[in-house]
Amino acid sequence: MKNNLHVFLGATVADAAARPLHWVYNQKKLLTYIKGKKDFTFLKKNKSPFYNIKTGKVSGYNEVGQVMFQTLVEGHENIEERFKKNITKNFGPGSVYWKNLNLRAKYRKVKDWRGIIKGPWIHQNIIETVKNIKARKKLTGGAKVNESDGYCAALPYFLYGYDFNSLKKIISTVTVSKISLKYALAKFHLIDLALKGAKDPINEFLKKFKKNSYFKSVVEDIKKVKRLKSKPHPIVVKKLGMACSYPGTFNSSIHSIINATNYKGAILRTIKAGGCNCSRVNFIGAYFAALKGINSIPKSWIKKTDPAKKILNQK
Repeated sequence: MKNNLHVFLGATVADAAARPLHWVYNQKKLLTYIKGKKDFTFLKKNKSPFYNIKTGKVSGYNEVGQVMFQTLVEGHENIEERFKKNITKNFGPGSVYWKNLNLRAKYRKVKDWRGIIKGPWIHQNIIETVKNIKARKKLTGGAKVNESDGYCAALPYFLYGYDFNSLKKIISTVTVSKISLKYALAKFHLIDLALKGAKDPINEFLKKFKKNSYFKSVVEDIKKVKRLKSKPHPIVVKKLGMACSYPGTFNSSIHSIINATNYKGAILRTIKAGGCNCSRVNFIGAYFAALKGINSIPKSWIKKTDPAKKILNQK
């Protein structure tokens, strides 16, 4: 596919596959939902306790990548400015995302309001970004959380061949957290190594950046995860981080990658571990698509993914 877009397809399909089980933090409960199923992707019945969207649609993580993808399809002039406009249109006032944010505020006083949100869920970084764009701030990214929205937003941009320096600017459009920037860039280096034909991008990354002071914590994290390789994935995820934040979401993703031989196995393993599986599979799906190519993504999964057609049309 043109511009390595099969990598974005890998992230998108994985997100849609995991989405009905997004944010199920009770691992025992999750096991009851998937009991007797070999393939528990694209569950017909939503099991996310926070929000409910139709199976085949993507979470807010991948959605911000779809907004960037659309921005690039429209053209390559003033990408940053048009991306900001598209973010406001897609997530801001007047959108279903924003409507649901207001509903959340309304239901906060109710003891258990979580299952009430019908439709998509807007993330903290995107809430802040929309507000900062409206306030015409120079730096528009969210500062309160260290999450994956920056990586997800910049993935299509990276695949169109833009360099690492301009990548920082795009990531910062939706997050100005230094931790988010560092782990997003680490993900892009790993995907880059996979695309360039490295047999083992994770070990290549360790070799390449072992003396690099910026990635010191990332290198240490990967080494720590490698020591836990033989431990069961759900237990390791519980220890390293089930939630959306870095470094936990990165480390749990690395554990899934080093224990999987292919795309399908890695995604199923990640979904089964629970928590914020969508943020993890957006990286894992992209990584395996970069490493093994478009044919590693199950065709039946691609068919079930709503935004897949748009990506495939960019041949």
